[in-house]
Amino acid sequence: MTTPFELPANSPRLTDAERDRALVLLREGAAQGRLSHDTFVFRMERALQARRPDELDLLTADLRTEGTWTRRVVGAVERMSAFTARLGRAWHAERLPKLLLPLPGPHPLRIGRDPVNGLRLSHETASRLHAELSMQSGMWVLRDLGSTNGTTVNGRRVTGAVVVRAGDVVGFGQMSFRLSHG
Repeated sequence: MTTPFELPANSPRLTDAERDRALVLLREGAAQGRLSHDTFVFRMERALQARRPDELDLLTADLRTEGTWTRRVVGAVERMSAFTARLGRAWHAERLPKLLLPLPGPHPLRIGRDPVNGLRLSHETASRLHAELSMQSGMWVLRDLGSTNGTTVNGRRVTGAVVVRAGDVVGFGQMSFRLSHG
């Protein structure tokens, strides 16, 4: 009786290029989660000990599911999908109203619904005293003032203070703006 790795003696000899291709397939299979660590280590050892192409074929047969044409088509679809996602983000971002950064002064620009704020927001999701924008050490700093619905910069919630610059998208509750120098 033969084991799965016993092959006929008349098989052709293994080339370095064939071994390298098999090792790449095994690494990719492990990286994609298609092989457990133990299986990966076992097969790598067997691939390094192999003397005939048939031995490598047995080690990689379950990993050869896609042909070159399939990989190219899937790669093209992935690139197109990434492009359309970036295009959608850019389309949305350019439609945001601009929030001009003020001239640096001794007092921060207060933002919120209260009429005493330098920037008065009329949306109900903005707090009365929502946030403040100030120049500190040559950098613009946006600080949330304990708002109910939060302050965001580029989609991330601000829990204290964060450095901002022209081009950043800032949000106060459900109102969003793109920071600009003018």
